Amino acid sequence: MSESNDKNYNPYKIPKRGLSDENNLLFSVPPNKNNQGNYFEKQKFAEIDIENDIPVSHKAIPITKPDGYVLDEKRGIFESMREILRKNHSSYFINSRFYDKQVQYEKSKVFYFQAVFMKDFEDDYDKIVPFSAYFPYYQMMSYEQLRTYFTWRTGVRKGEVRSTSLSYAFIYIYELLNNIGVENAEDGLDKLMFFRNFYKMHDNKIEKYLKRWVRDYYVYYQFSKPFTEFVSEHNLSDDYPDVTRTETIDIDRFETYSAVSKYNICQSVFYVKETEKLIRNCFEYVITRLDKTFEKSGINLNELIFCPSKCQTVWTPFSGALFYPVLKQPDIRTALSENEIYICEKNRWYLSSIITLESGRHLVGYIFKQMESVLRKLTDYRYSLYANMGSVGGEVAQKILRTGISLEKEITDAVEDFYTEENRVVVAVDESSLSKIRQEAQITQENLIVPDSDGQTVSDLKYDEISTESPADIPVSEKNDDFDEESDCWTCFKNSLNITEKEALATVISGGDFKYFADKKGIMAEVLADIINEKAADIIGDNILDYSDEAVIFDEYIEKVEFLVE
Repeated sequence: MSESNDKNYNPYKIPKRGLSDENNLLFSVPPNKNNQGNYFEKQKFAEIDIENDIPVSHKAIPITKPDGYVLDEKRGIFESMREILRKNHSSYFINSRFYDKQVQYEKSKVFYFQAVFMKDFEDDYDKIVPFSAYFPYYQMMSYEQLRTYFTWRTGVRKGEVRSTSLSYAFIYIYELLNNIGVENAEDGLDKLMFFRNFYKMHDNKIEKYLKRWVRDYYVYYQFSKPFTEFVSEHNLSDDYPDVTRTETIDIDRFETYSAVSKYNICQSVFYVKETEKLIRNCFEYVITRLDKTFEKSGINLNELIFCPSKCQTVWTPFSGALFYPVLKQPDIRTALSENEIYICEKNRWYLSSIITLESGRHLVGYIFKQMESVLRKLTDYRYSLYANMGSVGGEVAQKILRTGISLEKEITDAVEDFYTEENRVVVAVDESSLSKIRQEAQITQENLIVPDSDGQTVSDLKYDEISTESPADIPVSEKNDDFDEESDCWTCFKNSLNITEKEALATVISGGDFKYFADKKGIMAEVLADIINEKAADIIGDNILDYSDEAVIFDEYIEKVEFLVE
């Protein structure tokens, strides 16, 4: 620019590129239509001189404040907030590459400390100035945009979630992810879900991010409630379809184990609405007892079922958000599903997965089946169920055998103890009411005594004078000498089977593939085997086949079954 003898200002010098002068930060973000260039806000025009290797002929000084300029209280707070950046200044911060991880980290750090500084600030600005940016943060915003945001945030904290620029919404979400403006993690999660549920009605673009960040929030801040329970409470099963494992492996394990079991108890005829609570509570009782039993023998039950994957990848909580990991966390392992296990070691996070062993699936299947078998007997269910310990083979069975633990007995005892405890009735008697009860009983007894025609009362008759003959004692016909009770039972059993069930037994007798046959008929092989066994147990008093990996007729019933399928 040319010099003028009558100018009343001095030029403002821009440092050379690469210098770390704090004033260079003013130009870290170019102005745009939503983020107007406000760095010389309320300033007079000035001459700008770019510093180079050629000496300048005049002295450069900063632009002075205009005459009558007054720094209001809110502007002063914003200036103090911006000062945090200058104190924590890093060359990464002025980098415009928002996708660079180091740039994001530096910006996240400054954002966190600025957010802490502004956590209680409230505003009532009467204007609405839009704002749009990638990875938005306070430093990018003008005075008017800051006032617009904090006025909107004040309303959100009071329960008024109004539509606004999406960048403002993301800044508020970033605050919650960093636990800014919340009492604790539980309060933060509640506020996050509250905002998600209401703001998505204005703009659902936040959904794809919050779906991931809510899960990360649960992992990073460590909640005692299982993640599956949280998902159920908020109807988020569509967001997390693969989450079958709870926050820790040992909590609410029915869903976890039933998902990997060879025997699907949820499809059993015994598993209905009336018995669902009983079965689930019983399993939790049984598995807790088994845990303690195995622990005494130096065995971890989970390690017999699940095997951690050796492959681990670095995991970054809240990827894609401005999040500063200020917490120093202990070494922990958090499992959300069979394929998601988060490991924190020396305050660094890794993502791994756990694999369900095939032998583990058989073991869990046996536990479920034996438990159900005992429950059916205790509840006098009309169909019995047989669980074959032989289905648990390989190294797992040998390991259990070496401990001397009888898995069948342990499960049976645990189920019986649970059922006794579940059905124990505690009766409290009010002694003051006993005399009244006796009086009422005496009156009732007198009313029941009716004299007969001879003047006798029923109570005067001897016991042997009262007929105790029941209809069953009255013969209706002479029994046929040729009657074969066993053959008659098998005939009844044969008549109870439908065509599919008879064909299934014929398939087993002929050495065919029972599972393939069941699949063709559109029914699970386990369910089909259970139905046949239930009918057999109800009529002939025993199961006739075993189904683990394949269906096998018990030796003592092979001839009878051959008769059935002729």
